[in-house]
Amino acid sequence: MGTSVERTVFDSAYEENSAPWVIGEPQPAIVGLEQAGGIRGAVLDPGCGAGEHTILLTKLGYDVRGVDFSRPAVEHARANAAAQHVAARFEVADALQLTGGPYDTVVDSALFHVFGPEDRAKYVRSLHGVCRPGATVHVLALADVEPGFGPRIPESAIREAFAGEGWRLEEVRLSRYRGVALGERAEALGVEDGALVDLAAWLATAARL
Repeated sequence: MGTSVERTVFDSAYEENSAPWVIGEPQPAIVGLEQAGGIRGAVLDPGCGAGEHTILLTKLGYDVRGVDFSRPAVEHARANAAAQHVAARFEVADALQLTGGPYDTVVDSALFHVFGPEDRAKYVRSLHGVCRPGATVHVLALADVEPGFGPRIPESAIREAFAGEGWRLEEVRLSRYRGVALGERAEALGVEDGALVDLAAWLATAARL
């Protein structure tokens, strides 16, 4: 993918309730990550979207902040938290110019893959600036290894982004990302319109040096 996905795409998806990544629950891969002990300390959820992961981690007692550059997404997330009576924290913020922290853990669920190469580099620099030394960054990104939909990326995109000074890429493995197949996407995958599908994804872990 050569360019980043425009903000208007995300604004429209939330305003029209047509976002294929909003499944009404946290991603199973992120739930498994928490259960395996992969999350600790102060947590940042960049590109938090509808807020499922910030809400989950807040419920579990983590100090977590969810940010998204789409105002409709943050409004959606706040409404979700209020409906569940969870005092989760959400802010409108640009992931390429993060402030705050320092954070011990970053949980990126389907944000990294929306960036083109130049913005991926900016994003990783932005993360470095708000993570404390020894912090862990987890990235769940759609993979280009099988048919699917969305901005799918090769494994090399992750490896190149975290290859610079200040990072140690500890693992990249195949996982799954759950989404909603709508319209032509459902037809292409041979499933019913509106069906939940588990798409190939990379689950990467990097340490901030």
